[in-house]
Amino acid sequence: MNEKAVVLDEQAIRRALTRIAHEIIEKNKGIEDCVLIGIKTRGIFIANRLAERINQIEGKEIQVGELDITLYRDDLSTKTQDGDPLVKGSDIPVAITDKKVVLVDDVLFTGRTVRAAMDALVDLGRPSQIQLAVLVDRGHRELPIRADFVGKNVPTSLSEKIAVTLKEVDGSDKVSIFEK
Repeated sequence: MNEKAVVLDEQAIRRALTRIAHEIIEKNKGIEDCVLIGIKTRGIFIANRLAERINQIEGKEIQVGELDITLYRDDLSTKTQDGDPLVKGSDIPVAITDKKVVLVDDVLFTGRTVRAAMDALVDLGRPSQIQLAVLVDRGHRELPIRADFVGKNVPTSLSEKIAVTLKEVDGSDKVSIFEK
């Protein structure tokens, strides 16, 4: 695959996350009863960065959790080579019942990951609200799911792939489009 374009560089990612943090605070009239839950893997790092921004803006800590949706995927059999899924485990530090949960992920594509994440959340408790924050929305939804907070909308063709690299995992911050 060839890199076609860089859609967000390090500064653009920082600005997008700062804007999303402000939008989360504004929509929820503060952060009371809010919790950020990152979808493994890159969603966790984005959620942690959002929590830092929210703390800088509000001067208050917001709880952050990690959600592993492996066993909730509807494409589980096509995602594993040896038949056994690699379950990394969830870590939600607070009860989510009656909380406003902001699910955080890197890319919104078909909506299937988000549906699996909502199924996993409902097994853990009954949030008063579930909101969705994504760094990139690339379109091509297969389910009626829409993000509440979007860093950047990047219309793509199905022959293109969006790759998000983050310092915590990949050593650098960048969002690129690749041609398949």
